[in-house]
Amino acid sequence: MLYRSQRSKDMQAKFQTKKFHMGDELPRPADVIDGLVPYDAVSSLDKIRGLPAGVTPLKLDWNESTITPSPLVVQAITQFLGNSQHLNWYPDLGATRLRKALTSYTGTPLESMLVTNGSDDALELICKTYLGKGDDVVVAWPSYAHFLVYAKSRGLEPRLVTPSDVFEVPTATLMREIRPDTQLVYITSPNNPTGVVIPTDDVAQLCKAFPSTLFVVDEAYYEFSGVTAVGLVKRYPNLIVTRTFSKCFGIAGLRIGYLVASDPVILQLKKLYNPKSVNVLAQVAAQAALSDKQFREDYVNEVTRGKEILLQGLIDRGAHARTGDANFILVKVLDPLKFVQSLESAAVYVRDRSNMPGFKGWVRITVGTVAQMEDLLTRIDELLKKNPRLLDH
Repeated sequence: MLYRSQRSKDMQAKFQTKKFHMGDELPRPADVIDGLVPYDAVSSLDKIRGLPAGVTPLKLDWNESTITPSPLVVQAITQFLGNSQHLNWYPDLGATRLRKALTSYTGTPLESMLVTNGSDDALELICKTYLGKGDDVVVAWPSYAHFLVYAKSRGLEPRLVTPSDVFEVPTATLMREIRPDTQLVYITSPNNPTGVVIPTDDVAQLCKAFPSTLFVVDEAYYEFSGVTAVGLVKRYPNLIVTRTFSKCFGIAGLRIGYLVASDPVILQLKKLYNPKSVNVLAQVAAQAALSDKQFREDYVNEVTRGKEILLQGLIDRGAHARTGDANFILVKVLDPLKFVQSLESAAVYVRDRSNMPGFKGWVRITVGTVAQMEDLLTRIDELLKKNPRLLDH
């Protein structure tokens, strides 16, 4: 006791006499983590929560579904919670029941899929499994920026490869830039933020030309384009396709996605895969969402019509706008920051993408229903009365 008492006094004296700095005494992160810049997760939720009662926001910044999910999703969750829900138990390990439902949707065997905590989790798992310090990783740019954080966390600096025109299909550029020692190539299709789709034949060409390179095709917006590389996985073992339930299916808040890959790749990914990482409510919701084909098709058709209306409406108002094969359009303006702030004053929230290399002036707008897009154009008209140069480019 005397020893402990004396030690306590010594420690107390030390704290009283020495000035501590956070970095001096706390454990240091790994070197590759210490220099990372976090993903810039800009969100409009706080602003939306602060809106006056009665104001209807148009949240068009993160490409989520602009409507609530299928009624079957809410029904399935409610039924689960009201029927011996067993939230005290771990979920269906590996989401076997959901993967069975996905077999008919994707046309691939249950064993060729892993269900993940959003497709972000799939991308991180791929990077942890296949990337090491100094590896050559190519990203068709512009692209989904969060992937860069996952890649850099493995101790490497991805090479951003951009066609001379950012709205060009990147196949020819990738064929020139990929090296024999390139470990991984990341492609988004439809691309975020350009909306450009890489044709299936082009994916096959790349996989065949570079058999020792792993190609990751991120199909977060597949439901809107209808173009997929999933059917190539059987033929090319160096291909992984990732997808999400966050866009078309309308359950972004539940965080669930999946990947499709060949048996050898699945075997490697399983070494770090956590089979209990996807919560039970997300699994229940995803199964229900998959089962409502009509709801899904109706929403895609609604977005397609809404996209045509918004695009033409902006062009008619003098804007420089363009579309692609996803659920968003792009508008180019002289002052993106002022444009975004003006829309916020009308409770409209969009995403400034002008800070991306090669994307100066561009702002991304998520497309929703026809009624929502007509409402958006009405709000823009009111803003144009105050500032006729709002859409100058």
